Amino acid sequence: MLTSVDADLLRVLADPLRLRIVTLLARETLCTTHLVEETGAKQTNLSNHMKVLREAGVVDTEPCGRYTYYKLRPDVIAHLAGRFAELAESARNAADNKRACP
Repeated sequence: MLTSVDADLLRVLADPLRLRIVTLLARETLCTTHLVEETGAKQTNLSNHMKVLREAGVVDTEPCGRYTYYKLRPDVIAHLAGRFAELAESARNAADNKRACP
């Protein structure tokens, strides 16, 4: 069963730019400059999205001089994937269950 926390995380990841950022960070740790180059987003727009991802616990930051590097927290993504795996298993088990209409 998905919890309200899971639903909040899904809302965060539902934004196309944030999903693109998460996909990029799944491959490597990147700084803001890299993310601007890769996504084509404006710096201020990207910073706002990174704040949402940080506050949701999806990414961690690592200061490096005047740059901030971002890395994906795989445990958060794995948790959400596990919830979907549970839903899929429940659906498989319930495939033949049909509630009778009154």
